[in-house]
Amino acid sequence: MAGKDYYSILGVSKNASDEEIKRAYRKLAMKYHPDRNPNKKEAEERFKEINEAYAVLSDKEKRKQYDTFGAEGFHQRFTQEDIFRGFDLDEILSSLFGGGRREFRFGGRSGFDFGDFFGGQTFYKDMGRMPQKGEDIIYELPITLEEVAFGGEKRVSYRKNGKLEEVSVKIPKGISDGKKLRLAGKGLEGKNGGPPGDLYLQIRVQDHPIYIREGDDLIVEKEIKFSEALLGTTLEVPTLEGIKKVKIPPGTQSHTKMRLKGLGLPHFQREGRGDEFVKVIIKVPKKVTEKAKRLIQELAGEGI
Repeated sequence: MAGKDYYSILGVSKNASDEEIKRAYRKLAMKYHPDRNPNKKEAEERFKEINEAYAVLSDKEKRKQYDTFGAEGFHQRFTQEDIFRGFDLDEILSSLFGGGRREFRFGGRSGFDFGDFFGGQTFYKDMGRMPQKGEDIIYELPITLEEVAFGGEKRVSYRKNGKLEEVSVKIPKGISDGKKLRLAGKGLEGKNGGPPGDLYLQIRVQDHPIYIREGDDLIVEKEIKFSEALLGTTLEVPTLEGIKKVKIPPGTQSHTKMRLKGLGLPHFQREGRGDEFVKVIIKVPKKVTEKAKRLIQELAGEGI
């Protein structure tokens, strides 16, 4: 099931209400139920998909995790046993279709063997006693652009069950805003001896007073005088490696970008770096002296 779209399986939109999901599941479960499709392998497989989709989308926390991480990310974090934990199919079908508990048949076999039905995972009838993994915690972690550039280690304090916890986390170079770092086992405690959940640190890169980030490239704006644009000049430009001198050629137009190759941010989890661009802005004075006005008028007469 990894990578499959649960919403598409049930034929509902991602904004579907709980009631819409329930109605869609009921309709499909009736259509593909093995009692109505004896010895039809395709219908049995479809019924498995429908139940797995409903097991996730009918559970608020599982649905939230699925929407947050997407299909692939969800299946990296949840096993089949996790997905069906708390999902009692006998009880659900009984409530949807009416009547008491009944025996189902699959492929000519009586009974309901989830060990075969769901890929070797044991399904416990008394779900209340099953070990359950603890809930995950998502914590927003602000970092600076310098930490993106050079990486490092941060001490993070967060609340867990009303108590202040502290962990150390490594910031990988080149990480971007919105990425999540996973600290396994640092979430809430599990139930009935189950493993603890995980801590997810959601990265928030703070705005920088000098640089504008565009992917792995950096942009820095530098103002020059009109005369410097005409005659050319040399600028001292801040970079992550220190101050660099950049030559501005005569006749440079406003908003021209000068490229400093390889002086941007490191690429995330691969070799190389982006570039830095110096965006040249020609500064126009709001007030000029009478002498300056005369000189500008002379320049205007020369077509400048």
